[in-house]
Amino acid sequence: MESRTGLSLNIPVLDKPRVVIIGGGFGGINTVKNLRNKGFQIVLFDKHNYHTFQPLLYQVATAGLQPDSIAGPLRNIFKGHDDFHFRLFKITAIDPDRNIVSTEAGDLSYDYLVIAGGSRPNFFGNQKIEQYSLPLKSIPDALNLRSQFMQVLEQAEMTNDATGRKALLTIVLVGGGPTGVDTAGALAELKKHILPKDYPALDFNEMKIYLVEGVNRLLPQMSEKAGARAKRDLEKLGVIVWLNTMVLSYDGKTIFFKDQDPIDTSTVVWSAGVTSAAFPGLRTEWLEKGRILIDENCRVIGAKNIFAIGDISLMKTAKYPKGHPGVAQVAIQMGKYVGINLAKLQESKPMNAFAYFDKGALATIGRGKAVADLPGNIRFGGRLAWWIWLFVHINYLISFRNKLLVFASWIWNYFTYDKGNRLIIRPYSRKDVLPVVDKAHSNKQDETKIL
Repeated sequence: MESRTGLSLNIPVLDKPRVVIIGGGFGGINTVKNLRNKGFQIVLFDKHNYHTFQPLLYQVATAGLQPDSIAGPLRNIFKGHDDFHFRLFKITAIDPDRNIVSTEAGDLSYDYLVIAGGSRPNFFGNQKIEQYSLPLKSIPDALNLRSQFMQVLEQAEMTNDATGRKALLTIVLVGGGPTGVDTAGALAELKKHILPKDYPALDFNEMKIYLVEGVNRLLPQMSEKAGARAKRDLEKLGVIVWLNTMVLSYDGKTIFFKDQDPIDTSTVVWSAGVTSAAFPGLRTEWLEKGRILIDENCRVIGAKNIFAIGDISLMKTAKYPKGHPGVAQVAIQMGKYVGINLAKLQESKPMNAFAYFDKGALATIGRGKAVADLPGNIRFGGRLAWWIWLFVHINYLISFRNKLLVFASWIWNYFTYDKGNRLIIRPYSRKDVLPVVDKAHSNKQDETKIL
């Protein structure tokens, strides 16, 4: 295929089997690391040139961290790796019959393909919610949210319309998983400790933070004890938690629910679910509800040389009949497994079955507040869980520089309550929706678009 961009992939042809990896997330980078010096040519594709530590995206969104604290350039991660090539392209199609992946710069053949494309927000087919809400799955998403949070505060201080100000100061987070819980707690602490100093003219009793979950508890992937404690701690911070509440629609100004009164709001954060990234060319019998069916060796069922790992994969076992949880540890362990076992496959040696080791789950609610579900049915919360959460997240950051930046920011924030990243560097603008403000003021400030 000729390039539509005038570019070429420029991958040299070697007398080595070629492994093509789609996605530079946890699964992809751990596959690359464990393929090193095993006689393969490795080609990694990603639409970004960096790896993102997604568990801390909410801290970028709530002004706790700068984006470069939780991201690392993919080329830098693998500098010094022989026969490794990174290409900044999306995969537009996969041809499993010809062993080819297609990009805008041309086609590339593979001997082995590892699909580690991760997940994307699931809006469940609701186009209005997709259009008007803000997801939190990438660094651009986090920067959009940070700008939105800061911009609505600026606008609220400039409006004399009480109704419009109330809508600007109302934030609704949809989805009571770790992302929703973490973000709600961080926003509540901003409201309590920091924002009143920045905006003394505003009455922050008017600011409302809602966390909405469709099932009967928060953190449904964790224990009931963890969910109950998270709810209690969030409510102590002033977050309004609605359980068993389904969202019907959001038009950019008002969010509508099935069994609750609608809420006027300028900001809806959507973290109610994820779905897998789509790759044209994959056979329909390989897919189930958007995920790729794999066997005990992480190999796509029905394929000989295609593997899928992480959120995009679905391995059904007796312990996990609906597949493994969509957490980083699954992707990390699958990436290591595939990287180690591809060498065995190349040498026609048997591969051991993948066995997931559940290291537990953690979620933070705020300063000194977290919940932990650890192996051995150990369930607890509070400051100890928070310290464990801090240690684990520092430990899994991609580079020493990231660890140092995050640790320094956390120390500063802990002693000063000052999150110094409240910068609107890249204003967020959604032209099809206008803020709710009084007409007299909006005519003077037409250039200040919030949504």
